[in-house]
Amino acid sequence: MAGNLGCVVVSVDGNEGSMDALRWALDNVKLRPSSPDSTQPPGHFLILYVQPPPSIAAGLNPGAIPFGGPTHLEVPAFTAAIEAHQKRITDAILNHALQICAEKKANVKTQVVIGDPKEKICEVIENVHADLLVMGSRAFGPIKRMFLGSVSTYCANHAQCAVMIVKNKEASSKS
Repeated sequence: MAGNLGCVVVSVDGNEGSMDALRWALDNVKLRPSSPDSTQPPGHFLILYVQPPPSIAAGLNPGAIPFGGPTHLEVPAFTAAIEAHQKRITDAILNHALQICAEKKANVKTQVVIGDPKEKICEVIENVHADLLVMGSRAFGPIKRMFLGSVSTYCANHAQCAVMIVKNKEASSKS
């Protein structure tokens, strides 16, 4: 696929389908080569992980202290524990992705952003002037997609570059 791509963003998460998408990109996307007489830098893959905000990651808000305590009290130990847990998850996901890249000897950078994946992926793509976005698809059914939304569908409609959605092997074998 093309030979003059400068920046290919591959969005990864904890789902193995996103790692399949990374493998697909490494095997099928041809980046711009490094050339001593070129003014353009060699192409690279940007592995992007969008970390959910701590309140979403916790799945709850510790809430108010019962029986008349303060209503907007931050619990530092709780927040610190959530942040430490998220860092471990982020590190594990990126380390797994980087292991895959090391096998292919690819030119790779990583980036972690915090927020809603739909918006943040499109925002990063615009900021880095990506040529291509590669992402996996969890293949949610219509009910789950209605409630949870589809990040890949949103990005396909809103990203400022070409988008390749790599279907999960298990999902495509069921179809």
